[in-house]
Amino acid sequence: MTSARVLVVEDNVKNMKLFRDVLEAAGFRTLAATTAGEAVDVAAEQGPDLVLMDIQLPDFDGVEALGRLRADERTAATPVLALTAQAMEGDRERFLAAGFDGYLSKPVDIAEFVATVRRHCLENGR
Repeated sequence: MTSARVLVVEDNVKNMKLFRDVLEAAGFRTLAATTAGEAVDVAAEQGPDLVLMDIQLPDFDGVEALGRLRADERTAATPVLALTAQAMEGDRERFLAAGFDGYLSKPVDIAEFVATVRRHCLENGR
């Protein structure tokens, strides 16, 4: 269906495997990063069509990583979705206000996860 490349930024090995397996089964190609710094570097070098960004990462958080992506002309227009366990009232709005293009809470609903990724790739012509 798609050959869009999705960068999955996740420091939990089990979550990373699940997200990549699900996306690849749905026809996406995946890239991986386990830290925010690695995510910024991979995004700049590989030019993914979409980034799924965990918020709590070992070096610096996903919000700061988003800021670095937006500040780099190579990645400024790349859609970035927050993918986080932070699912309290107001968290979704806070992440959208920070500049994320979308929000997914963990644990993910697999069908919603795939549909959201697909929708963002299609909306951005990818």
